[in-house]
Amino acid sequence: MARARRDRRHTTEKRGWFDAEAFYEALDPDVDGLAALAAWSGLSADDYVRSAEARPTPEPLALITTHLRGDKNLSPEAATALDELIKATYHRLRIKE
Repeated sequence: MARARRDRRHTTEKRGWFDAEAFYEALDPDVDGLAALAAWSGLSADDYVRSAEARPTPEPLALITTHLRGDKNLSPEAATALDELIKATYHRLRIKE
């Protein structure tokens, strides 16, 4: 495959043609590589991949809970205690519609 691509590149250079197929092959995202990196790093690939569809904005409490539970500086018990404290305070202080 690499040889065919190299031969094709040399042929297009001789003719002065732009090899769009090879260009777009090089730009194709490596989905498997992205998935592996995301799994290894613990990050969400959704944060780096754009979608044409509008995604709903996550609830602030859901984001806070996610960050607390992912904090390596907190024990699971401490994260739960902070989560409960923040939720109770949030519900008490939020503006009622």
